[in-house]
Amino acid sequence: MDLQDQLKKLFPDHEVSSEPEKTEEVAHELLIQKEPMICKFEKRNGKPTTIIEGYEGDEEDFKILAKEIKTKLSVGGSFKEGAIIIQGNYRDKIMQILQAKGFKTKRVGG
Repeated sequence: MDLQDQLKKLFPDHEVSSEPEKTEEVAHELLIQKEPMICKFEKRNGKPTTIIEGYEGDEEDFKILAKEIKTKLSVGGSFKEGAIIIQGNYRDKIMQILQAKGFKTKRVGG
């Protein structure tokens, strides 16, 4: 007895649809700005942090960008007061990610 037969016994009234359900996902568009985003390195409480500032678009878009960067780098971080704070010195990698998305970046400090 295969799985289909077992399911028919458990749910006799269920009808199998021939067409799979289609869900449309709309990709979220980020505002590409003319001014460069600032990537700077700071030490906070003796620990290295990378700070990204200067996004001119919607705050929700900036939060989505922060989550994507943290996921790609597999690091922790937060979003506070219009800045993305990433744990560790990842300026070069973050700048490559942002440039691949079409953003202009500027490296500040050290």
